[in-house]
Amino acid sequence: MTELYVQDLLISGAPLGEQNPLPVFRDPNPNRSVHYQESVPEAKRAFAGFDTGYRVLPYAMQDNYTRQRRPLHFNAVILENDLLKATFLPALGGRLISLEYKPEARELLARNPVFQPANLALRNAWFSGGIEWNLGHYGHALTTASPVFAAEILSATDEPGLRLYDFERCKGLFWQIDFQLPTGSPFLIAYCRVINPSHTDTSIYWWNNTAVEERPDVRVLAPSLDVIYVDFAQAVQSYGYGTMPYLPTTEGRDASYATNFTFASEYFFQCEDVDLPWEAALGGDGKGLIEASTPPVNYRKMFCWGMHAGGRHWQNFLSEPGQAYLEIQSGMTPAQVNGVPLPANGRKEWVQAFGYFAGDPARVHDSDYARACAYVDGVLKQQMTVAHLDALLEAGRAAADSAPARIVAAASGWGALELMRRAADATLPPVPATFAFPASTLTDDQAKWLTLLHDGRFPQQDAAALPGEWLVQPEWLALLDPVANDNWFAHLHAGVMRMEGGDSAGAVAAWEKSIALQPSPWALRNLAVAAVRSGDEPAAQSYYAQAWALADALGVMVPALAVECLQALVAQRKYEAGLALYNALPDAMRDVDRIQVLRGRIALELGDLDTVAEVLTREFAVIREGETETSDLWWEMWARREAAQSGQPLDAALRKAVRARYPLPENINFLMFDEA
Repeated sequence: MTELYVQDLLISGAPLGEQNPLPVFRDPNPNRSVHYQESVPEAKRAFAGFDTGYRVLPYAMQDNYTRQRRPLHFNAVILENDLLKATFLPALGGRLISLEYKPEARELLARNPVFQPANLALRNAWFSGGIEWNLGHYGHALTTASPVFAAEILSATDEPGLRLYDFERCKGLFWQIDFQLPTGSPFLIAYCRVINPSHTDTSIYWWNNTAVEERPDVRVLAPSLDVIYVDFAQAVQSYGYGTMPYLPTTEGRDASYATNFTFASEYFFQCEDVDLPWEAALGGDGKGLIEASTPPVNYRKMFCWGMHAGGRHWQNFLSEPGQAYLEIQSGMTPAQVNGVPLPANGRKEWVQAFGYFAGDPARVHDSDYARACAYVDGVLKQQMTVAHLDALLEAGRAAADSAPARIVAAASGWGALELMRRAADATLPPVPATFAFPASTLTDDQAKWLTLLHDGRFPQQDAAALPGEWLVQPEWLALLDPVANDNWFAHLHAGVMRMEGGDSAGAVAAWEKSIALQPSPWALRNLAVAAVRSGDEPAAQSYYAQAWALADALGVMVPALAVECLQALVAQRKYEAGLALYNALPDAMRDVDRIQVLRGRIALELGDLDTVAEVLTREFAVIREGETETSDLWWEMWARREAAQSGQPLDAALRKAVRARYPLPENINFLMFDEA
């Protein structure tokens, strides 16, 4: 019998802290530059980089966490039958943190014993483990560390299921994942749907990341031997085309075993021509997790951190020693940097199945990789056929528009606000009852926007108050513009909307008007960002100085503003001024991770190598994946020490030599591959 219930989960974790109140604007280029080697077929390059440029608004950055852990409580939603027990955390993006195969008490996922945010997601905060549902824009999802809605749904046989759903605010999408776990099923079934309810074309991104335990005996298999792999050895990261299990980057090592990688790496199985796309991670006993899907989720990926020192540190950094993981992922495109167009009023839907696999260990680990994959394919199809998945898709589609039986976990009020906005626009079709966003979820975050919607005015606030949540949909700008008039706060928000929409001149004009009506640190800061983007660093530094002085006078100094002010001074090589600003900060703000990194850079440039060494003893929480500032500081510190002591020139030869003589301490080694 299938059950759905909620229980308290207590876990040691680092709280996320307050959101960053400063808007972080999208990359002016909506597309990314992608570098392919000649080996990659032209057909695989379709929509490469399309609409994958960095963006995060209207969401706020989540960058105010530490590594100080304490007991945290989460409401876990559990869907369980006689074979599987699936545990979800709606407060953290609906992450499936555990999938237990009950007859063997076997955990099929890598279950992180702690909640430790790290700087890997679009909004910064991300955590490892379980299955992450990445939807919307390229990167770890905008809601990966935020609440989403969870509701009970009923199957055709009245068995309970779980629906995760929300309104994705960046691209204005409605999405749902309907999970079913029928009695006797060794597979968790997920019907997924994304709707573009707008009259405007957009794009979507879908890759779910499934973490499984990383061990030397765990093998990753899929029904296609053709892969696109990442090559870090080139001057610019590039993509090549190869055949599993031996890739040009692995120097004769079998790439189906993640522990054979000496660097962080990933490759993408090209499964679009097989009848049943799937991917498995199976241990030495021939058992483990397998996942399969219907189109358009036709591609699979393996990601690992690598066995080098930096990769091992990342594993420990994200969890605890002994908790290494790799990821098997599934998505819609040949590689993750390909965009997926979604036309106006369009939708995408598919089904995925996640479950237990048991096979003959000798055949799973056959030295002939193609033969091993063919064996797994055959065993899988005895349990999950193409026809079965197609039937599940039809059943999911038939129930997709149904209202949930009850909401078991609520999220933000933005979905409710969007329903109200749409209800006031007669040109828009109704939203399916699927998306139940109760008015009770509305809070102060939505209050000013509700006033604009219903009363045609935008409430002002004190310049000393934080500016609150942003909106960037063009429809809201159309409502805001006519009532801006002499409202400094309305012009502040209109400027944010315009900058995010690509109208930088209009944004600057709006912020200048806002300041003329009421000076605020927020408009001054935004003018500084606009100046940086236009290449006018002196103007940017001036605006930042004014913003900080006003924030100080108003008593609303926030760490994010201090970080940006220090970054502007460093960019201008005004290190003495940077040190003065650092020394004037409150003690608690000086202790912020990013401010300490900047302190290390300032100290290095001022010749204070002892302070650099002190900074680098710290265990940082918010170092970005791929960031090298801590390692750069370490090796430059030693190069300058040796140059001063020996009289050698501070040149490339000396800098290369110190890399060999002074290996990075573990606490600051975040390298994706060894550079020494």
